[in-house]
Amino acid sequence: MTKLVGRWTTLLIALLTVALPAACRTTKADDNTVVADTVSKASTSTGPDSVRGASQAVAAAGTHTVVFVGTSLTAGLGLEPDSAYPQLIQQKIDSARLPFEVVNAGVSGETTAGLLRRLDWLLRGTFDVIVVESGANDGLRGTPVATVRANLHEIVSRIRRAHPNAKVLLVQMEAPPNLGPEYTTAFHSLFGEVAREDGATLVPFLLQGVAGDRSLNQSDGMHPNQRGEHIVAVAENVWRALEPELRR
Repeated sequence: MTKLVGRWTTLLIALLTVALPAACRTTKADDNTVVADTVSKASTSTGPDSVRGASQAVAAAGTHTVVFVGTSLTAGLGLEPDSAYPQLIQQKIDSARLPFEVVNAGVSGETTAGLLRRLDWLLRGTFDVIVVESGANDGLRGTPVATVRANLHEIVSRIRRAHPNAKVLLVQMEAPPNLGPEYTTAFHSLFGEVAREDGATLVPFLLQGVAGDRSLNQSDGMHPNQRGEHIVAVAENVWRALEPELRR
């Protein structure tokens, strides 16, 4: 993992000064904004939808719902609407003939604090599985590890309280090494700690096998291109953790 993170974050350091504003694409005020057009049923490309409306429509049809919440990595920044990894996961689900519909609730630039502020709105929907990809922008900003950990703990705890029967998956993320080994080590560890303490399933590092490979990333060096997105979704990064939960 250390070698992989090093490859990814070496490239990040070179791009950080010019790319961080674009990668985060938010201010503190923006964290309060719910971007409606990033929330849609992954099995379609029919335009804006709400998590509540999409998930309840799926439930009414007798199908189970998987909600993905996250940053631009989940929203599919720079990709065609059907190329973000949650949409590719829907293709895997369909191929496996599993009765689930995916709802993509990713928001570019979101931090763990931003997710907390919109969480109540998200929890109004009906879902059976929720995949939480959050913390990447906190790591880029150097947000204190204790703050990120507390936010993620509260996120998972509130999901548990609102939907006690839902399965919760937490995606491992990493921080760039320019913040020092103490920070990056603690940042790496907090995801496993939160997952263990709160009974969530830990998903491997989202960009494993993609990070640091220029041929698999967009020009910013941080967001997977279409080829890289297939690896994120299909090459077991997400699917190997999600599939067993769907089959139970």
